Amino acid sequence: MISFRAQPPAPAALATCSPDSTFASHVWPARPPILTAEWRDLVMLNYAIDPQIVAPFVPAGTELDFHNGETYVSLVGFLFQRTRLCGLHIPYHANFEEVNLRFYVRREVNGELRRGVVFIRELVPRRAVTLVANLFYGENYRTVRMGHRIERDAGAATGAPPRELEYRWCFAGRTHRIALQTSGPAHALQQDSHEEFIAEHYWGYTALPRRRSAEYQVAHPPWLVCRAASSLVDVDVASIYGEQFAPFLNREPTSAFWANGSPVRVYSGRRLQ
Repeated sequence: MISFRAQPPAPAALATCSPDSTFASHVWPARPPILTAEWRDLVMLNYAIDPQIVAPFVPAGTELDFHNGETYVSLVGFLFQRTRLCGLHIPYHANFEEVNLRFYVRREVNGELRRGVVFIRELVPRRAVTLVANLFYGENYRTVRMGHRIERDAGAATGAPPRELEYRWCFAGRTHRIALQTSGPAHALQQDSHEEFIAEHYWGYTALPRRRSAEYQVAHPPWLVCRAASSLVDVDVASIYGEQFAPFLNREPTSAFWANGSPVRVYSGRRLQ
């Protein structure tokens, strides 16, 4: 277990913004999405990692993305809310938790740089979500029992960072947890910052059999973030993600922050190879 550890304070120069202030004016892709939802209260724990560890997971047609020469993986926990599939509300599947381990890739298309994520594993408590994601997107979802805890100060503004938040799940006979404590107000992402690199990815890529791959688009307004004052990871990394990730995820995160989240739209994918 990694206990709460202090993180560097957020830069004082970053301006604060009102939560959800950009959502109403956001311009969405014109085509209809296959899934709409809100992603809220994201815990983002980020680790510098040897690129050779994730190289076998890089989908064909993409390449590893780096920030300041480093390769990163992220443990991310968040809430799915108001989820609809093809515009339809699925009973008991509108609101639930997700925790995933992801890393970052890039792909150039006609001069456009598409920065995306690849998921090592995604955990959710709803079997139908696992079925749809694995079948139609080639993802690596697994269904587990999950829960969360979010504590906000009394009288805090709507959408303000919580004082503490935690995501937990049961796997291999034990409970696993990721959590953080915040300090200070939310602020807009700074261009070319580490937080922007982690949070601002609008494409998903998956590796398919026979060296094929798929690409899908994810759209959402920019998020607000707040650096963690401290973070906690109590996870059996080897049993969930593989022994090769344990030396990196069993140490203090390189960075940890909260993101407010937003409405999101996910669009149907296409094969690249």
